[in-house]
Amino acid sequence: MSSSSGLPRLAVAVATGVLTGALAFVSLNAAPLAGAAPPCPDVQVVFARGTFEPPGVGVTGQAFVDALRGKLGDRSMDVYAVNYPASLDFPRAADGVIDASNKVRDVAANCPNTKTVLGGYSQGAAVAAYITADAVPANFVLPPGITGPMPPDVADSVAAVTLFGKPSTGFMNIVQSTAPPINIGHLYTDKTIDLCIDTDPVCSPSGGDAGTHNLYATNGMVDEAATYVAQRVQART
Repeated sequence: MSSSSGLPRLAVAVATGVLTGALAFVSLNAAPLAGAAPPCPDVQVVFARGTFEPPGVGVTGQAFVDALRGKLGDRSMDVYAVNYPASLDFPRAADGVIDASNKVRDVAANCPNTKTVLGGYSQGAAVAAYITADAVPANFVLPPGITGPMPPDVADSVAAVTLFGKPSTGFMNIVQSTAPPINIGHLYTDKTIDLCIDTDPVCSPSGGDAGTHNLYATNGMVDEAATYVAQRVQART
């Protein structure tokens, strides 16, 4: 697919991921999810799917989960699909940041020995990245219910962050110029793998083939990410 035919439509689709960050740049400090806690897994994956993918972790997310499961040996793993529309309903895009934040905090509070793996693809990568933010941009007003970054003890519970096709600053300027940049917070930079296909115009400034944005599940990068995450999990055991 050429960039001339696919990029405008792809830009609109991913714009919701950018606006998600603009609407909910940092994680809320709400109370952990209520209810009886299930058995704690060794590894908890929290993954946000891309725009227009049906509920679940999406194609890229499922490929990553399958690859990771095969590298964890006898460790137990649970998978949580971030609950948000992944659509062009911009106001509700913030639901992803809120939902993922709550899940990460809930695991940290109730399963202190569980290693959380946070990830996302495309719009979902923007959601996951914004959750790690450690500062509020100047002159940016936080939406109601969001008071600041996740605390350091929650960050400590996150073993790794995996991002596939995260929108670049240049791409963001095209689709939503007022959105803040997607920066990984300093507590997460050393445990983040940020994967981008060179020709993907969503994440690469030199990218010119919009079709490559759909190849993360099959081009070997999910296996690369799974290897990275498995090593991080083992190092923290």
